[in-house]
Amino acid sequence: MVKKYKGIMIEKKKEILTSLENLGAKIYGQMDNGFFPWIEMPSRSTENIYYDPQIRQFILGDKRVRRSARNIRHVKPFTQLVWTAYFSHELTSQRKTSTLRDVYYSAQAYEMKFKDQQESNSIITDLETVLGFSREDFNIFPEERSAVFGDLTIEYTVPGYEGKTLNLTSHPDGVMIGPALTSSELVKTTADKVIAIEKGGLFTRFIEENVHKRFNAILVLTAGQAPRATRQFIKRLNSELKLPVYIFTDGDPWGMHIATVIISGSANAAHLRELTTPDAKWGGVWATDIINYKLPTDPLEEVDIKRLHELQRDPRYKDPLWQREIKTFLRIKKKCELESFSRYGLAYVVNEYLPRRLSELKG
Repeated sequence: MVKKYKGIMIEKKKEILTSLENLGAKIYGQMDNGFFPWIEMPSRSTENIYYDPQIRQFILGDKRVRRSARNIRHVKPFTQLVWTAYFSHELTSQRKTSTLRDVYYSAQAYEMKFKDQQESNSIITDLETVLGFSREDFNIFPEERSAVFGDLTIEYTVPGYEGKTLNLTSHPDGVMIGPALTSSELVKTTADKVIAIEKGGLFTRFIEENVHKRFNAILVLTAGQAPRATRQFIKRLNSELKLPVYIFTDGDPWGMHIATVIISGSANAAHLRELTTPDAKWGGVWATDIINYKLPTDPLEEVDIKRLHELQRDPRYKDPLWQREIKTFLRIKKKCELESFSRYGLAYVVNEYLPRRLSELKG
């Protein structure tokens, strides 16, 4: 296994560089032949996004859009896209990384102006759509905020650390899920499952209570909505190491959405394929847990209720478990946090709730 992923990544980087170079050659060829250069890409409009039950995620439809230098309104985004492709080629070929924020500022060194970071982020997404690769493939990452802890030995592949190994129990706060970790080889593990946790406080509690040993698990902190690098890493743990994934979030519609994005992806990433773990399971907190465990709650707000009605119509939530819990939330009009189990003691969630829920999900 040690060299398998590295070999795959080397070939993928070659493919990425070729795709970027072909894009540049196409644009140059258009101008050399006397044409206004143009780029065509799948439309990311909402009417072109569909849920595919076969692959269990949103995908883009057949509608396409063209961005042409002939159109004065397209000149700026066209130029921004070409510069972003150039900058991505520099990062990939030199094996350097950049953050989304850094891309925004780096553009200024080339006198390439973006109105704000949201505009530069959108252009990066356009490049993903044009080429079919993720920004992480171009070595562009968001700021890291997720972490992982457990008996998993990795081998780094990044320059300066190639061949060095690290066990992910090495730091009591967990190891940050950044570019070096997500591109590493997954060498060996004794774990037989992954437990993903939304909240940092509970992640720390799980480490303190030795959940990784007691439940033979790799613990992943999503820190709210899991960043794409974290979702990709979870997918690797599932697909490469064959580890089942269980997700624990706050008991509200937003926690449900955090779990669903890991499982089925989001409309915003409908143009990508390597971010979902379709067989992962949401372990709670369920609305029925609020009732069964008599948990401390807060009332649902209007925005929560509106969101629950949206989830009822979302094809990602068609399974009976999701529908049951949505209806229960709407009936009791209450929500709670993961930490609410602490009303029964600091270790209750580990000693009582977690083993019961994992047993239910396995059954």
